[in-house]
Amino acid sequence: MELRHLRYFAAVADTRHFGKAAERLHMAQPPLSQAIRRLEKELGVELFTRTTRQVALTRAGGVFRTDVQRILLSVDEAVTRVARFAEGAEGVLRVGLTGSASYRQLPALARLVKRELPHVLLEVHTEMLTPAQEAGLLERRLDIGVLRPPLRQVGLTHRPVATEPLVVAVPEEHWLAESDAVRMEQLRHENFIMYAATLDSVVNDTVVRGCLAAGFYPHCAHEVTETSAALALVAAGLGVAVLPDSIRSAPREGVRCRRIEDAPTVRLDLAWREDDDGPLLRNVLHALERNDVFLEGAL
Repeated sequence: MELRHLRYFAAVADTRHFGKAAERLHMAQPPLSQAIRRLEKELGVELFTRTTRQVALTRAGGVFRTDVQRILLSVDEAVTRVARFAEGAEGVLRVGLTGSASYRQLPALARLVKRELPHVLLEVHTEMLTPAQEAGLLERRLDIGVLRPPLRQVGLTHRPVATEPLVVAVPEEHWLAESDAVRMEQLRHENFIMYAATLDSVVNDTVVRGCLAAGFYPHCAHEVTETSAALALVAAGLGVAVLPDSIRSAPREGVRCRRIEDAPTVRLDLAWREDDDGPLLRNVLHALERNDVFLEGAL
């Protein structure tokens, strides 16, 4: 049984007329009639009752028509999907994000992709610091990364999407909780909650530079591997955390975020492999460009 024979059957079943079905199929009527006879012989059932005036489906033909419609619809959908995939309009985009980027940039990215490329699914990997994302990109486990420069690996391209000041997250009963803004020097005697030194965090480096500029070195009381864990420890009253401003997008009970007047800034970039010339990535980058996501220049 060939797929074309199912299409022949569907045309006759829809029109109830061999002549009209032949016209729809752009073929002569005799070969169509012969093909339907061969199909009936192969199935061992009569699909149509034929008279000089009309063609009607038998009960078996009616059952067969339901299944044929489902099969042909699936085939048509498969053809459409593979065409979208080849054009980069369908597929899975694997995205890595730093912990703080998950609060603000992830929702914005997800909404944009859903609007511009509705058949593209996001596979999201959060709480990945820059070195982990670089490795994921180069090992082809990620397609794009939302990370903080500088990048240390070759073979990657990156462009800025945001610049954020650092803010301080303090427990709600902390003496700075009611302040509108603080200065770095006011954190001199605080217990800091920071990313683990082994993670090689860009935010950590920026916090240390900001503290040194204010005349002190931060006392790290607790190390964490995730931004959410840092905020949980702040809520528990175990210290303060200096983090990117995007954490304000996800308020947490027991935590107050306060602006730092002399805060250093951190940049957030979108990164991808230089050798990735796939249509899906190209479409995503063009969508980001059209929506002014990048801070400078054209692709």
